[in-house]
Amino acid sequence: MKRIIKIAYLLVLPLAIILFIYTAIYLRTPSHVEGFKKTITIRRGMTFKEVAQLLGDEGIIRGIKQFILLGKFSGASPKVKAGEYELSSDMTPLQILDALTKGKVKQYKVSIPEGYTVSQIAEILESKEITNSEVFLERCFSSQYVSSLGIEADGLEGYLFPDSYLFSKALKPEDIIEAMVRRFRRVYTTQYSERGKELGFSDHEILTLASMIEKEAAIPWERFLVSGVYHNRLKRNMLLYSCPTVIYGIKDFDGNLTKRDLERYTPYNTYRIRGLPPGPICNPGKEAIVAALYPAKTEYLYFVSKNDGSHHFSSTLEEHNIAVWRYQKGRNYLIK
Repeated sequence: MKRIIKIAYLLVLPLAIILFIYTAIYLRTPSHVEGFKKTITIRRGMTFKEVAQLLGDEGIIRGIKQFILLGKFSGASPKVKAGEYELSSDMTPLQILDALTKGKVKQYKVSIPEGYTVSQIAEILESKEITNSEVFLERCFSSQYVSSLGIEADGLEGYLFPDSYLFSKALKPEDIIEAMVRRFRRVYTTQYSERGKELGFSDHEILTLASMIEKEAAIPWERFLVSGVYHNRLKRNMLLYSCPTVIYGIKDFDGNLTKRDLERYTPYNTYRIRGLPPGPICNPGKEAIVAALYPAKTEYLYFVSKNDGSHHFSSTLEEHNIAVWRYQKGRNYLIK
């Protein structure tokens, strides 16, 4: 009996050694030395066998059965994450498996300009095939979801911080939203919140004011003057006369703001309502937020566009009306 066991051992050992060497070589050998890259999409619900077959068909791996066994015995097969991957044929099976299990998906740079609305952000994301705009907007204006983020507002307008992001196509709308809200919270510090309270404003009101400043002032240093004008008007209980707020309240605005638009009542028409509108009209950047919190100390109460991106600021209505006539050719309905 011992002899039989000894003979079996002598036969199995070489086979085991050969198998070990073969496996070690397979794990560290790419399918092609001169690699080519391919974008591979792993769909949700795909089995590991289907993943291996896809990789083999695309030439990313050799030995589909061996790759399946590798996934099974390594315990990696159930850990593969769905998404879009940029893989190369000069990657070893171990490197490929590592990328799939760690979710090293292909990422796209998405730049959100300052002053963009939630709707405009949704359009950017859909144009890059990151997410569906309708689903994204539904989440942004779901009161229950907004509340779950710890935000006391009807929607996320103003809370999606404009910046450059890296997003993958595997992300859910919630993943994108929460990344942008996290960025906002890193920028809008406790110091800002405390400063807002000193001025008598809530965080939501500061964001609303910042969004108006963002839309009005294209020149950085003018933001503080515009902020000063708005703060002065609010202290005097004056109408704010902000055209961007009027535009925000018009559904399907065609780009032509008329006197009739300024006379129409909406919650955002600051030619009709006193004080701030109910919420932000865009997503402001850090500079606009700072301007809202630290307005210029000025006596200005009015400003009018000079049609070159800058504004003329005035302390009296008489001076302002002269400026309006000069720069807007008598279109008094554009008085700020």
